[in-house]
Amino acid sequence: MEEGNNSQQQAWERDVINRLSFAALNEQRRTRRWNIFFKFLIFIYLFALLFYAMSARDLSDRAIAKGKHTAVVEVNGLISDASKANADTIIEGLRDAFEAKNSKGVVLRVNSPGGSAVQSAYVFDEIMRLREKYPDKPIHAVIVDVGASGGYYMAVAAENIYVNPASIVGSIGVLMNGFGFVEAMEKLGIERRLMTAGENKAMLDPFSPVKEEERQHVKTLLDSIHQQFIDAVKQGRGDRLKPQEKLFSGMFWTGKESVELGLSDALGDVDYVAREVIGAEETVNYTPQPDLFKRFADRLGAAFANVMSEKMGLQQSLGIQ
Repeated sequence: MEEGNNSQQQAWERDVINRLSFAALNEQRRTRRWNIFFKFLIFIYLFALLFYAMSARDLSDRAIAKGKHTAVVEVNGLISDASKANADTIIEGLRDAFEAKNSKGVVLRVNSPGGSAVQSAYVFDEIMRLREKYPDKPIHAVIVDVGASGGYYMAVAAENIYVNPASIVGSIGVLMNGFGFVEAMEKLGIERRLMTAGENKAMLDPFSPVKEEERQHVKTLLDSIHQQFIDAVKQGRGDRLKPQEKLFSGMFWTGKESVELGLSDALGDVDYVAREVIGAEETVNYTPQPDLFKRFADRLGAAFANVMSEKMGLQQSLGIQ
């Protein structure tokens, strides 16, 4: 009888222990779920703050610029259809800048080594059109570090060009480059097997010898595009250009030298032009910005890349492979 009572007591104790264990486990699960929930809320809150801050900054310039101001449109980096410095983006900013009721003038801020002749010509033509449509609204170009090749092509459409003494200006020329591996293939005993439909389809193939007629054809194309560039510079600069043998040779000069050659007009930065030339000291950036979520993703990716780079650098410094 006593043994039976002991068995019942042990069973009851086990049952209590099991219930307490399950209760503790359930409590831990509930706590974990609430922790996840609150962390998620905090993440949403921080993301909303970031979204608001980025949106506010994007809208702030144009939204609060109620008075007269100088509109700024930037040309940054390599000019191509796939880059930020593409004709569609730049032209959109220029149109907004000219159409803005309170913009007293426009500054094209150029910091580009050049790029696509087609994209540059698009912008040149649009600036000329806008100058004719808005004759009372001046546009001036300011070359920062570099305004060469396609970057200069765009700048010459402005009424005046301002530079820093150390700016790189010019490079009025056109190039096409590539590689040839014919002799290397011969030394390695590699046979080139190329089949085409059309006798000129494989023109400039790097693994085949260049024919003289192909060379002449490409030279004619480059000369034609070069002449278009020269005509644009002469149209934009007029008699301000000083006679110089190498002016259209692809040579480039410092900003100070470019003033002496008539490639630019004077020394000055964006603030100087806005304040002293246009007469509206406040500047407003009209350069179209990428989609907000795309910029957020880009910045997130850049931050991740920086963290990984720092981690790899630390591992290398410690001799970790």
